[in-house]
Amino acid sequence: MQDLFFLFSTTLMYATPLIFTALGGVLSEKTGVINIGLEGMMTMGAFTASLVAIKTGNPWLGLLAGGFGGLSLAILHAIASIKYKGNQVVSGMAINFLGSGFAIFFCRLFFDGTSMTPPLDLEKKIPEFAGQYATVYLAFILTFAIWFILTKTVLGLRMISVGEHPKSADAAGLNVSFYKTIGVLTSGFLAGLGGASLSIAIVSNFRPTLISGQGFIAIAALIFGKWRPVQTALACLFFGLSQALVIFLGGRETIHISSQLLSILPYVMTLMILVGFMGKTTGPTALGE
Repeated sequence: MQDLFFLFSTTLMYATPLIFTALGGVLSEKTGVINIGLEGMMTMGAFTASLVAIKTGNPWLGLLAGGFGGLSLAILHAIASIKYKGNQVVSGMAINFLGSGFAIFFCRLFFDGTSMTPPLDLEKKIPEFAGQYATVYLAFILTFAIWFILTKTVLGLRMISVGEHPKSADAAGLNVSFYKTIGVLTSGFLAGLGGASLSIAIVSNFRPTLISGQGFIAIAALIFGKWRPVQTALACLFFGLSQALVIFLGGRETIHISSQLLSILPYVMTLMILVGFMGKTTGPTALGE
């Protein structure tokens, strides 16, 4: 029973950054804009959150700042892919490089040439409630909120319409670029929260290897979840379980598995999901146009 509780709590903890980020990807791609720059936005959010939490001593300000860190890169993606109609995949890849580069550059600028931030004191991390960080509860609240917005509000229906039939939406008088921009900017903010929930909750500092593919796993989760908020969150829980299994198996003295093999488990599962479900899922009709 103790092992099951450990797996459950660790799954929730590691699924949280993925839920934030994948939900952001859902909002962007629902409006028709591919966002594979989630990795870079997470990285920038993780650094910004750590910086502000350290300087102010307030983890909530750090979390908010992390969201705006991701948003800053989303603005660039929106300008390139919506205003100038650039290739969305190329723009997203550039964002990934920029996010990593900017984070390390500013880290060295603010922290005497080091590429990682000093560790946060325990009281400066996101607080825990009932054994889980507050960001875990926030992630599930946002899941419900985004589901409600997309399915029950005029704003959500308009965002979906510009991702499915942008010409028809334009003919109906909707500002297509405006709703696409909302989707992209929101995705950046949520990806920044995802990075922040890593750097000031799960661990206590930012370092260059902190994200390590989490943004791409979030993309796999939204594909697995068929671009639907609730299903996407459940997919993130599945990937969170794979992370929890790595920690659980790695800490068992009776199980002798190479640490290198364990570390690749989440990425192997990601590839299996993409290979197995890519042809069986259908994204928004005008995705990438």
